[in-house]
Amino acid sequence: MADQESESVRDQYAVRRLGECRIPSPLNLSVVTGDFLPDYTEDDKRVLVDVEVSDGETPSPSGFESAGPRQHIFFDPLTTRVGIVTCGGLCPGLNNVLRSMVLELNHKYRVRDILGFRYGFEGLNPAFGSPPINLDPPAVADVHRHGGSMLGLSRGHQDVGLMVDTLQRHGLDILFCIGGDGTLRGAHAISLECEQRGLALSVVGVPKTVDNDVPWVDKTFGFDTAVDVARQAITGAHAEARGTRNGVGIVKLMGRDAGFIAAAATLASEDVNFCLIPEVPFEMDGRHGLLACLERRLASRGHAVIVVAEGCAAHFNESAVSLDASGNARYAHGATDVGPILRDAIAEHLRVRKVAASVKYIDPSYMIRSGAANASDAIFCNELARYAVHAGMAGRTDTVVGRWHRRFTHVPLSLITGDKKRINPDSAHWLSVTEATGQPRLTNDPPA
Repeated sequence: MADQESESVRDQYAVRRLGECRIPSPLNLSVVTGDFLPDYTEDDKRVLVDVEVSDGETPSPSGFESAGPRQHIFFDPLTTRVGIVTCGGLCPGLNNVLRSMVLELNHKYRVRDILGFRYGFEGLNPAFGSPPINLDPPAVADVHRHGGSMLGLSRGHQDVGLMVDTLQRHGLDILFCIGGDGTLRGAHAISLECEQRGLALSVVGVPKTVDNDVPWVDKTFGFDTAVDVARQAITGAHAEARGTRNGVGIVKLMGRDAGFIAAAATLASEDVNFCLIPEVPFEMDGRHGLLACLERRLASRGHAVIVVAEGCAAHFNESAVSLDASGNARYAHGATDVGPILRDAIAEHLRVRKVAASVKYIDPSYMIRSGAANASDAIFCNELARYAVHAGMAGRTDTVVGRWHRRFTHVPLSLITGDKKRINPDSAHWLSVTEATGQPRLTNDPPA
């Protein structure tokens, strides 16, 4: 029974393959370990899911398939046709991934037929009338220097049957889907439809979101750039707060379900006094609530900086939260925009308490999404793109290329689409945030 359970655990990390890889790779890498040349990745290499165990525990043998170039590939590069689509919202690094994919396919694998589908999954629906564009090295020569997406994006679902019809009509062998959780759900649906039709079409995802909330992936591209820009906004809020008596600077950052940007920007800044994220409950009122703690902070230090993730809006008015076209919560309007809600609540509290104060509010959200990738993200995007190309050429499908314990992996899309990654309030990460800010628990209930 134990062996069967262990096998079941391993199966959930298994990545589907279109068939046996018989074609020699054109990469001309080494098959000899230790000869000071890059090696091919063996199919039996795994990245363990858990690497930390207590004394006496046996590490779990389950793990993700290691990403990387294979000695033999599934598709013949001379006849392979590839499609690329970018979906969801803007994110720093989209053009970097696109460019690196095209260069790896063209220069290394000698694939010549590469199509870019316009405006997300809409580009796979003929009703929108957006024909694909041909992608080659000259077409993407300078796109990595700019924010946005050369192909354009869109949110929302499209009929999976129509999308696969389009892929068949163009004779595609590989489809790369660059996007966040909604995109990866769509990629999974496309893969299942292809399997049902008996199509040997590889579907490979590249995880994109500034929120960094994709599960089973330690980091998504765009996150590092988002933290960089967020820190600049916090620096501005800190300057505003210190520039006047009882100054309060409030910065709202992206993070629908997870506070990774808020937490990381807080740590990078070291000027934040209160960091509010969706995963950690807080109260506004009462002796230990945010308003009272802020008032005490102003009395002792004369200024304060607050960082709040957008998903904290559900704390104030969960019933008013609506969904966007991709099924994600929207926190940018009226009763669900936590920034103005928090600003007005603080201003009113201080007015009633007769505390003369200046409350400034900064929302850098769309600046964060639309900028070009910083150096760290540019490197990361290039790596993700190349590993995705290796996966597609080797016939892996229904998979996303991620990173786990700083090793690149193949993760089944069925795992990725089932949950979201969040900050664990009991973790060392959140402890670091509270130690950097000095903030208390911000609840009136005694600790458990």
